[in-house]
Order: sequence, then C-alpha cells, then structure tokens
Amino acid sequence: MENLTQAEIGERLGLTRARVNRMLSDARQTGIVNISLNSAFASCTELEHRLRRECGLEDAVVIPTPENPEQVGSLIGMAAGAYLSKFLEQKRPRIIGIGWGATLRETIRYVTPADYPELSIVSMMGGLSRGLELNTFEIAGELAHRLHAQCSYLAAPIFASSRRSRDTFLAQEVYQEVLNSVEQIDLALLSMGDLTPRSLLVRHGLPPDVRIEHLRAAGAVGDVLAQFLDKSGRPIDHGINSRAIALPLEKLARVPTSMLIAGGLNKAPIIAAVLRGRIGKVLVTDENAAVAALKLIDKQK
Repeated sequence: MENLTQAEIGERLGLTRARVNRMLSDARQTGIVNISLNSAFASCTELEHRLRRECGLEDAVVIPTPENPEQVGSLIGMAAGAYLSKFLEQKRPRIIGIGWGATLRETIRYVTPADYPELSIVSMMGGLSRGLELNTFEIAGELAHRLHAQCSYLAAPIFASSRRSRDTFLAQEVYQEVLNSVEQIDLALLSMGDLTPRSLLVRHGLPPDVRIEHLRAAGAVGDVLAQFLDKSGRPIDHGINSRAIALPLEKLARVPTSMLIAGGLNKAPIIAAVLRGRIGKVLVTDENAAVAALKLIDKQK
C-alpha cells in the first residue's frame, strides 16, 4: 500500500530482506495480499479524502458497507468506538456531551474501558419519560461507567409543549449546573435521525401534535439533537425546533470537536444536510451512505 521496497520493509520490521521476500512470496501464494478488504478499504480511503477536502471536515472515517443492512450500526459503532478511544487518550477532553441513538449505543460498547475520573459526561438533550435502552440518560450513564467518569443528565423531556414551556424548564435552578457544563463541552458525540419509521425520534419522541408529513412539508430531511434541518443544513421554519430541550445548533457549532456518527442509505439525506450546513467536525459513516450523501451534495451545487 505504501510502495516500500523489501529493504525498507525489513528495516521497519527488523527483518532481513531475504525473510521479507519469503514472507511476501508465501502471502501471494496463499492469497493473503489479495483479500477483498484491500480494495474495499482503498475506496473508503478515497471517500475519506473527499469528505475532508470537499466538506470541510477535520476528519472522516468510512467503513465498507456490509451486505446485511442490519449490521451497519454495529460496524459503524465499532469504528467510532475505536476512534473515540484514541481521541480520549490523545486529546484528554474535559467535558463530553452526548446525544442518543442506536449507533451511539453501539459506539459506547466498543469504547475501550479506561479511568478518567476528571472527565465529565453530560447529556445534551432531554430524554423520554418511559424506560428505553436508547434513552439519553442510559447512554450518558453507560459511557461514564466505561470511562469511570462523572455524569450529568438533562432530566427533562426531549420536547416541551411550547417554546414558553421550554424556556420555563430551562430557567429552573436545578438545570443550571448541567446547562453550564453543556456550554463548556470539548467533544460532542452525536447521531443523526431521518424521517422514516426507523427513526427513534419519530417512533418514540415526537409530540402527538407533530406529524412526519408536517415536517416534510416544512422541508425537513432529518434531525440533529431533535432539531430538524432542511437539505441545505438550515433549521426548518417550524415550531418544533423552538420546543427542543437540547443544545442549540448555533452553540453546537462552537464546540471544538463534534463527532457525527450515522450510516445506512436512509441516513444519506440528513448526512448530506449536515455536511452542507458544516455541522460537525468529524464524520463516521459507511461507504454507501457516504457515496449517496456526496451525490446529493453535488446535485445541489
């Protein structure tokens, strides 16, 4: 992959050139150097370069799309968990903000357990009133448990009944400490929601007076932190966004590193919107979703 000579490989690995020659010969005979993953990762690497170059990302991780769509979330979570573990070790953030979602749950499962007692994990949005494995409270708590970190919750619903109710919620003294922490986040971990029945927010979180067709009519293609965006990455003109009890997107833009984790073709429209809106600094996704999102972006140029 790096076009090194056998002598250069031997120097790196502490082997003789003759030994390297024999190993390469054996590898060719057994087919090890021709496994299909090589070409798959080559195309993914090119997509990562395109995403950084064309979409202004600081970093991108693209994995090969598995044949079974049900495995997308788990594999993206594996890649995101490895990336996050390395980020924590190298950057040592003080406060991590986290959203919710199935892919974030998978990400946490693959985070290397560590001991960061000075680290704080804080939920950036409200949660559901009924028990659910994917609730913001459980996700924040599980990540804190794996990292032996502190944890704070935004113990409120995802949506208030009105903007005034949301403001009343957030004005309560009990929320001030959490809100202050949210304002100082070094790293934000986010998923993206689409407008299909597969979306957790659509299934479990939307207020009864808001329907998917209303959101689509307003131009929505999906959400980030329960705030709905149009295809250009701008918040839609709909009252639902002013009712979200979550870190506002304009403040999310000021977070030093925001990591967006999502995949699957159903997420391509919202991924494209997020990229066009320059929301997020790091993207972890799969190959098919990345290709589809870039095509949507090209169509809008």
